[in-house]
Amino acid sequence: MAKRPSAGRMREKLHFQRREMIDDGMGNEVGGDFTTVFTDVAELVPLRGSEPVQAARLTGVQPYTARIRSYAASREITPAWRAVDARNDKRVLNIRTVTNPDQKSAWLELLVDDGVAT
Repeated sequence: MAKRPSAGRMREKLHFQRREMIDDGMGNEVGGDFTTVFTDVAELVPLRGSEPVQAARLTGVQPYTARIRSYAASREITPAWRAVDARNDKRVLNIRTVTNPDQKSAWLELLVDDGVAT
């Protein structure tokens, strides 16, 4: 059985970033640099077991489930965002999905990949 989320397991600090849209001077909007929208604590649970997960690790990708508290800013996260480790800015996590597992809006679970280009 999976462990229930708790604040005591949130040992990671992540910057949640989204790409800014900028004008290219010709009337078009293009993707600019990523900017930090907010920073929050998270629990990172490494995934291991299923065949796709094992295949991903063979290519140098480590999938995680990131658990964060649900509130107004965190509910805006989409797969177009990314998370960056606040203690090591070289560690960039690509967000794949965002779910509300208990349907009570207490926690959000993000499927993220470490070692993938964003």
